[in-house]
Amino acid sequence: MPAVRIDFDHNATTRPFDEVIYLVARTYREAFANPGSRHAEGRAARRVLEAARESMASQLGCLPEEVIFTSGGTEATNLALLGLTGGRPGTIVTGPGEHPATRETCRTLQARGWSIHELTVNGDGVLDEAQFAELPWPDIRLVSLLLAHNETGVMQDVRPLAELCRTHQVPLHLDAVQAVGKVRVNFHELGAMCLSLGAHKFHGPRGVGALVVRKGLRLSPLLHGGHQEQDKRPGTEPVALIAGMTRALELCMADLEAQQIQLAGLRDRLQQGLAARCPPTHVNGGGAPRLPNTLNISFPGVDGEALLIALDLAGIACSLGSTCASGSAEPAPILTAMGRSRDVYSSAVRFSLGRDNRESEIDDAIERIATVVERLRRK
Repeated sequence: MPAVRIDFDHNATTRPFDEVIYLVARTYREAFANPGSRHAEGRAARRVLEAARESMASQLGCLPEEVIFTSGGTEATNLALLGLTGGRPGTIVTGPGEHPATRETCRTLQARGWSIHELTVNGDGVLDEAQFAELPWPDIRLVSLLLAHNETGVMQDVRPLAELCRTHQVPLHLDAVQAVGKVRVNFHELGAMCLSLGAHKFHGPRGVGALVVRKGLRLSPLLHGGHQEQDKRPGTEPVALIAGMTRALELCMADLEAQQIQLAGLRDRLQQGLAARCPPTHVNGGGAPRLPNTLNISFPGVDGEALLIALDLAGIACSLGSTCASGSAEPAPILTAMGRSRDVYSSAVRFSLGRDNRESEIDDAIERIATVVERLRRK
């Protein structure tokens, strides 16, 4: 096994910033008290909590009271979908290839009598706007979409759909777990009613995230207990983790534009190098706006599972798509929705780059990947 491993799986998780790790540890020591306690120690923890809420709101383009802290992106998405579907069953509109947090929650709602309407995308994974006007709006109770796809990196312009949702008074939830920290996300400008995010996707700690909820929106809680988080998410807030998440987002946003340029350059270098060294290749979503760090690429003639294992042995960490869906032998729903042939979708892997990757790694990775692909194609 190569002495130096290369991490190309940052969409699965990211290494917490050192500063974040130190801050979490310090906050556990200095603001350990329950922020709901009515004594000096509790008030100190409450100040840390509310300062974090204000900072998150500033970074996300929302009001502090619209930030509800959760255990992560999955809980945030569940809270949005289940919290907004407490009335009589109707239709939920989603996109193809949604994250399992959305897909499995929708299946649960189907068992309760709800209908699911899946939108269509073009060959690059972009939603076709023409279909929006033809949706069964009188029956629709909720729309939930990925802002940036976790497998392809394709970003959607949701504003036209958000405008129709406002017209028909249908709440729009955006799964922004992969987008936050990689691109600028302004909640109010997007026109959504809910937006979910998770800290570990942008160098924060695991076990913490948030749901941004438009002020005035009625949302039923998933859990029942105390009155924390405006009665929307009971349970004592993990102040240290929330402080770490907030600092991670601050650090990401401080040099976001420079990082976007850097990562897009590395991604394109990897994409072009692989196309040159081991043709044929096919970039999934390559003609659409993408997250700057994400490359979903197919190597026809190679089995994706075998490629994933061989690349791991060659010292490269990558993914077949959503890590939360690992173990599934089914083709990626987003790739089949994009009209990909079996030879393309069965040979697709996702390389997702991060701040720690360097140009020298890209050139090294191209050689390692090409060697593996060539060997597997000879079998």
